Amino acid sequence: MVQLRVFVLTALAMIAFAGNSLLCRAALRDTDIDAASFTSVRLVSGALMLWLLLALRGNRQPLRYGSWGSAVALFAYAATFSFAYGGVSAAMGALLLFGAVQATMIGIGIWHGNRPNGVQWAGFVVAFTGLIGLLLPGLSAPPVGSAVLMILAGVSWGIYSLRAKGAGEPTAVTTGNFIRSVPLALVLSTAMLSRMEMDAAGFLYAVASGAITSGMGYAIWYMALPLLRATSAATVQLSVPVIAALGGVLLLNEPLTLRLVVAGAAILGGIAIVILAGNRKPA
Repeated sequence: MVQLRVFVLTALAMIAFAGNSLLCRAALRDTDIDAASFTSVRLVSGALMLWLLLALRGNRQPLRYGSWGSAVALFAYAATFSFAYGGVSAAMGALLLFGAVQATMIGIGIWHGNRPNGVQWAGFVVAFTGLIGLLLPGLSAPPVGSAVLMILAGVSWGIYSLRAKGAGEPTAVTTGNFIRSVPLALVLSTAMLSRMEMDAAGFLYAVASGAITSGMGYAIWYMALPLLRATSAATVQLSVPVIAALGGVLLLNEPLTLRLVVAGAAILGGIAIVILAGNRKPA
């Protein structure tokens, strides 16, 4: 029963994370909402949902948790994520995002003295080759600006994840950070007021992204996380771009190009090699 619970919670969390990509891409492609408004509605909705979940557990002081530094990283992730999805497919965006997240976390680990072994260096080369292949000019290459924004979103989320590690009870910390990110999002929307657009469908997509696939998704993930080994927790997240790709094809009628499949396999495979080799016990 424990294994089934772990599987169900983990699967739901990964679907929720992929759902963020699908909802944002659908909103910015198919509705009139602008990226800044999507960011603001998403963060406000996420903050409200997380506050409600925390309150139901008897904790009504979320600002005791989290920090402004983490809130800035969270806001930077959410904003660049939204603006990037104006130009890339759900699958492409999720691949760039999670590749950048893992690369950031691994890179910071190296900076702090965790030296890669030979197998890990080989994984780095495979992943970097895949990224170059993905971004090379061609009919199926993503727009450079959108690709750079999504990579920045991944870097921001990687930094946020590392800052949140060991910062206290995860759901409470995430709630405090979401609440602190709301003023930053409102400043962004105010600065972009002249370009503000909104319709009911776009608003609902943003609410779903914030309340369900972000707020509830993170809460579910933090329920599963203590039950997973560190290696499993890192590698299972590599399933998100695959889920997003399938969702993009089935729900958004997005093409699944050969370049994306080959480059994605190289990027995710290379990162998996780095993670697994880093956790291998010496003989």
